[in-house]
Amino acid sequence: MRPTSAPLTLADNRPHLRHLAGVRWVLLVAALALAGLGLATVHSASSELSLDYLPRQAVWVGVGILALALTFSIDYQTLSKFSLPIYIVGLVILTAVLFLGTVRGGARSWFGFGSFGLQPSEFAKLSTAVLLARYLASTNRRYLRLRQIAIACGIAGLPMALVVLQRDMGSAMMFMPLLAGMLFVSGVRWQVVVAALVLALIGGAILWNFVMLDYQKTRVLTFLDPGREPLGAGYQLRQSKIAVGSGQVAGRGYMQGTQSQLRFLPARHTDFVFAVLAEEWGFLGVVGVLMLYATYILNGALVAVRARDRTGILLVVGLLGGFAFHVVYNTAMVVGLVPITGIPLPFLSYGGSFTLANFIAVGMILGVDFRRYVNR
Repeated sequence: MRPTSAPLTLADNRPHLRHLAGVRWVLLVAALALAGLGLATVHSASSELSLDYLPRQAVWVGVGILALALTFSIDYQTLSKFSLPIYIVGLVILTAVLFLGTVRGGARSWFGFGSFGLQPSEFAKLSTAVLLARYLASTNRRYLRLRQIAIACGIAGLPMALVVLQRDMGSAMMFMPLLAGMLFVSGVRWQVVVAALVLALIGGAILWNFVMLDYQKTRVLTFLDPGREPLGAGYQLRQSKIAVGSGQVAGRGYMQGTQSQLRFLPARHTDFVFAVLAEEWGFLGVVGVLMLYATYILNGALVAVRARDRTGILLVVGLLGGFAFHVVYNTAMVVGLVPITGIPLPFLSYGGSFTLANFIAVGMILGVDFRRYVNR
């Protein structure tokens, strides 16, 4: 007699190695390609500085890949279960920065460790995304109630307020696209959207009059009047436009850009790394990099579409929302379409915390795709 089949257990339903073939690895390839281009561009941008930032960035990329693998191995549902304590720890660390942090670029948003620094706000975005995904997934309604929207805004608003107190307006602004994308997917009535726009205008007026510092206001005024202070506040934007325009079709060649190699362009290895790339590789290079970003975002969107539970969908949407806004804002900033803020370009700009956070986000997104076979 044939033995009776044993009942299926939870372990039997875990994703197997054969499911790895179904993961959208194109997203990982795009991220690694961008990181590789970032290493080359950071080296070019910093080669004339007293310190070549390539070795440091290479270390962060290596650590980021390890963090990606670790995050991929953890079920995002497990992260969701511990999202509240992780979120609270993030708030405590953001508060500690206000008292123990070091000042860089006018913002007290860093912990200094010798010549290295750690920016907790980058990791606070990740913990906020996980908690928001857990909360909004529990609502399970066609349209969110005002109370539910208020709670979601509060979850994102607490770390955002702490980052504003650190005088880091660029990082604080990045919580908004993360929240907006997740609310949109969860379901928001158009009347609420109109009310949110009105509140945003009121909030902007309050920030301008009571929160923003003089140098931050000057950046906005320079954006509205590009000819304002050409050798002062407008110098950076002017040099960035020269770098982008001088690249023409095919660029000047690797490490041949005059704006970067002759030190005319400030912050060329961080916020304005895209201007260096445009000058060296021209229009063709810019199109190629933007195609890599589009590949990343498109494949991330496909992961969200085929995710089997609301938590996975919302988590991917939130992470992609912040990522896409970084790309759009930074590339628009270097050509003067938006005011200059400290918003770096994912995988290309130098920065340890930002690079590490981006790789962790990749691990989360790929983890959602890998576990779509069991999290239903």
